[in-house]
Amino acid sequence: MILTTSNAIEGHKIIDYLGIVTGVSSQKQAVFKDNINDSINASKEAAFQQLQANAALLKANAIIGINVDIELMEQRYKTVVSVTGTAVKVI
Repeated sequence: MILTTSNAIEGHKIIDYLGIVTGVSSQKQAVFKDNINDSINASKEAAFQQLQANAALLKANAIIGINVDIELMEQRYKTVVSVTGTAVKVI
């Protein structure tokens, strides 16, 4: 599956817009600052996997216009990552 933050994919033609897809993941943060990156990366990876799974349900082979939102909830020691994009079919 092709993933991009842009609204077009060079060398490909979008033949169908299938809908907006999302992926959200929440991970408990490590208490130590050095491991916050690990927590963010794990949340981001899980959110992208969910995003791609949701696009596959729509029979998409690409996702364009991807936006990533990362929120650190310090009081709850959580990292929340939300990924949104448009599922499309390209040739």
